[in-house]
Amino acid sequence: MATKRKKYELRHGDVIDIEEFHDGNYGAPGEKRNKKKKPTKEDMQKANAINKAKRARQRLLEYFSPDDIWATWKYQVENRPQSMEEALKDFQRAIRIVRKEYKKRGYELFWIRNIEKGTKGAWHIHIIVNEIGDTASILGRAWDKGETWHIEIKKSKFYDEDFTKLANYVTKDENTREKKKDGTYAKPRLSDTSYNTSRNMPLPDPEVQKLVRWPKEPKAKKGYYIAKIHEGINPKTGYKYRHYTMIKISSFADEVRHKVKIDRKI
Repeated sequence: MATKRKKYELRHGDVIDIEEFHDGNYGAPGEKRNKKKKPTKEDMQKANAINKAKRARQRLLEYFSPDDIWATWKYQVENRPQSMEEALKDFQRAIRIVRKEYKKRGYELFWIRNIEKGTKGAWHIHIIVNEIGDTASILGRAWDKGETWHIEIKKSKFYDEDFTKLANYVTKDENTREKKKDGTYAKPRLSDTSYNTSRNMPLPDPEVQKLVRWPKEPKAKKGYYIAKIHEGINPKTGYKYRHYTMIKISSFADEVRHKVKIDRKI
């Protein structure tokens, strides 16, 4: 069996995330078994980046809605940390305050963050948190190192239905290079990063299926629509893969959002 499918059921089955890929040890039916090759450092970096963004996207789909908050904690020049260790301590102090305020209001805090140091020395922290009504003011009061910027996820330039853009942006690191209009890649803009999520966001184990052959273009399950289909070549294995997300009609925007608000209550 050369092809596998992994199906993740998120939001109690209202969102279904599917991956289809060739086994790294075998080619498609009728092809000879590929010789194993040692992946290059660049191959590993690309594969790790894809996997990190995938897990971030699935956590966004499982625990967040378009009405939640995408924020940035900025540093004033005189408050810039001298190291990533110091920046982590700044984040930990601030997030403890945020968690305490959420608990006072009877809510559980969910967060995804990336601490970033630019190549010119500037620092900031991107953070995604669940909205509980006065989240923006809580974030502002918790951060005393500089300004706090915030926006609803759905109003940001990084929003799309399956959270791909936001996941890619919040997981970028010192190896990330933006593609320019002429097709070439710019130099990395970050010199150091630290990505992490709150521990209270486990993901369900996928249902794994073995397929006889590479499936044709996917069709939406009854009552669902396909938000996006992405196909590419896995830089580690050299084989093609496909990823797509199916969303239950009318559930993601209304029913699921209401249900998540209830589920977030302690």
